[in-house]
Order: sequence, then C-alpha cells, then structure tokens
Amino acid sequence: MPVFRPFKALRPRPNLAGQIASLPYDVMNSNEARAEIAKNPLSYLHVGKAEIDLSPATDPYDKKVYLKASENLQNYIKNNQLIQDEKESIYIYAQTMAGRIQYGLVACVSVADYENGKIKKHEFTRPVKEEDRCNHIRTTGAHCGPIFLTYKDDQEIDKEISELVSLKPDNCHVSDDGVRHQTWLISDDTLIKRLQYKFSQMDAFYIADGHHRSAAAAIVGRERAKANPNHNGSEEYNFFLAVLFPASQLHIMDYNRVVKDLRGNSVEELFDKIRNNFTVEESPSKYKAEKKGKYGMYLDNKWYVLTANQELINNSDPVESLDVSILQQYILDEVLGIEDPRTSNRIEFVGGIRGPSELERRVDSGEMSIAFSLYPTSIEELMDIADSGQVMPPKSTWFEPKLRDGLFTHFLD
Repeated sequence: MPVFRPFKALRPRPNLAGQIASLPYDVMNSNEARAEIAKNPLSYLHVGKAEIDLSPATDPYDKKVYLKASENLQNYIKNNQLIQDEKESIYIYAQTMAGRIQYGLVACVSVADYENGKIKKHEFTRPVKEEDRCNHIRTTGAHCGPIFLTYKDDQEIDKEISELVSLKPDNCHVSDDGVRHQTWLISDDTLIKRLQYKFSQMDAFYIADGHHRSAAAAIVGRERAKANPNHNGSEEYNFFLAVLFPASQLHIMDYNRVVKDLRGNSVEELFDKIRNNFTVEESPSKYKAEKKGKYGMYLDNKWYVLTANQELINNSDPVESLDVSILQQYILDEVLGIEDPRTSNRIEFVGGIRGPSELERRVDSGEMSIAFSLYPTSIEELMDIADSGQVMPPKSTWFEPKLRDGLFTHFLD
C-alpha cells in the first residue's frame, strides 16, 4: 500500500515564512516573477525561477539557471533563513481561501509507488517540462516544491488532524492574494506511526497537481539508484515531497482556453460549424459556465453561451464525457484545427482564478481571436479517470488555492 514517510524538512524561520513562501514556478512567467521579487526580495522564486537573477535574455532552461537556483538555496541556508529540522517529522499545512479551509499532511511518498500505479496520474507529461524539473532536482539536490496529492476521505484521519490543529500553529501568515497559510509540526513517533498505518490501508493516492514534478522525481530517483552500488531502497532519493489533502476539501476551478486565430474561417463560417454540435445564444454579459455541457465563448466583443447537443455526451466513458474533451473534439480540433493542444502554439490556457475579464483582455488586445470558458472538472471525475488508467486532456483542472513553495524542502541526501 502507498508509503507515507516522515522527513527532515528544510523550513523558513517562522518570522520569515510569509516573505519566503512563493507561488509555484509554473503559474507565472519570468517577467511576473521579477515583478514579484521587486516587491518581496526574500521570495523563494529565487529558487523556483532562478532566471530572475540572471539577464532577461537568459534561456530559462539554461544550465546557469539551475546552478543559480542551487546557489540561492544554499544562501538561504547560510543566512539562517531556512533551517532543517533535526528530527524526521510530518507536518500539517492548512490553507484558507474565501472562508473555505483545506488541511493537508506534508510527508514524503515513494518513487516506487509512482511507478507501480499506487500514486495515480490523470495527465500526460511533456518531455521538455520533465527535463526542466529533472535538471532542477539534479542540480539543487532537492525537491523544492511539493506535489499536490489527494486521497479518498477517511474520518479517522480527519479526526487526528482536527485535534492537532486545535494547537497553536508554528507558522501563520496571509499571502498577497488573501489566502491564509498555517503549518504545524508533528514529531511524536506514536502519532506518526498511527497516521502511517491509516494511509497504508488506502488503495492509492491521486495526483491533483504536479505531474511534471512527480515524473522528474521518479526519473532522478532511478538515476541515483542506478549510480549507487550500495542502493538499498531507504535512501532519501527514493521518496519525494508531497502534501496530501482529503478529496472533499479540494476546490477545482475552470481552466479556460484562448486561441490565436479562427483557422481562416469567417465569423459566419465559424458559427455555422459550431451550430452543427451546439446551440448558440448571445449572452448580455460576461458568461461563466454554470453547469456541465455549457460553455462561454468570447468573440468580437460579445459573449455567447454554447450548449452541447446531448448526443455528444458519452456517459459510458469518463474521459469522453468531460466538458474539456467535448470542446476539444468538436470545436478546437474539428472547427479550429488544434489537433493536439499539448503541442500547438495556437492555443493557451487561462486559470479560472483570473476570471472572464482575463479572457476578454486577451482577445480585445488582439493577442488572441477567441476565448472559451468551461465548467470545472470535478474531483470525482478526476479520480474516476485515474482509476480507469486513462488520462484527461491537458489543462483540465485548476486547483485553488495554490500550494506555496519554500515552506517545505526535501533533500535527496
């Protein structure tokens, strides 16, 4: 059954946690990260996106970037800003957003479990992104951001957590986006073993977010094992950093699409083709999809509501029945010619946290020609697809709030 393992976390000094904690490397571009550093010089973005400390012309995948990340990580340690715990422990990480709270347990999980399917995936990864994270792990010798995992709810684990969070947290801060972050240290061996036993009774964990980090941790773990003549399976490189949340506490937002052109279609031709599979109604205001089977479309300063024809929805297949799958097959591919959104340079993805105004901005600026808003994928859909061994279309889920990097770091040695 899945491994759930304590570790000696590298953590910020409590009075610095709010300054060091940063959004993950992949939710902002380099320019946005530079702007964030200007406001908050201690941000862990110095490790997650170290190109910000080099010339703006530097390729983010250049070897110099990974070396700079390693140097910056060591500087945090030398400056006594990040301190490693002396005892192997697990941790609670709570996030509160808009009055809703989710409690995660921070620990290490197993590379072997990832490889044998006990840590279940729901997305394909891109080789270039895998290699980027591999190089980051190889050079820093650390997992610098946690994988976001979920598990099927367990009342006994909930009870253990509720008792622990009644105590004073060792860190509590509110980030610029209004999310409250709290952490608690759990070093009691009896309690750790009890939690390990409860997790060992589960069939699997599920990746909510962090497929590239997971894949990279597994690749580097295998490399280290092969290079170590005394490998025995207990080394730290056999495990990677994760936060595990119960499924019922998670919040998935919409993950929307913007497309650069209409593939040579006139607006009239576009509507004619879309109407083959959808009803189209003009919306008097910004439209945020209100249920499955409905989509927002923004084009030429107008919002439209698209409703999928019932025969498009194949409820016998957990992937084909997804709204993102229907949009992909019947509009993005069939009408706009985007066969593979993982590789096409004509499509981009916009997290629902940015709202429909961001879709309008991208189109009105002339950068994009058309935008689509979707109803969020559910956690039940995610788990059903992972359990079936299938994968979702790329960018099917956007979780909020985002985990912060820098609150926990795991060394491979």
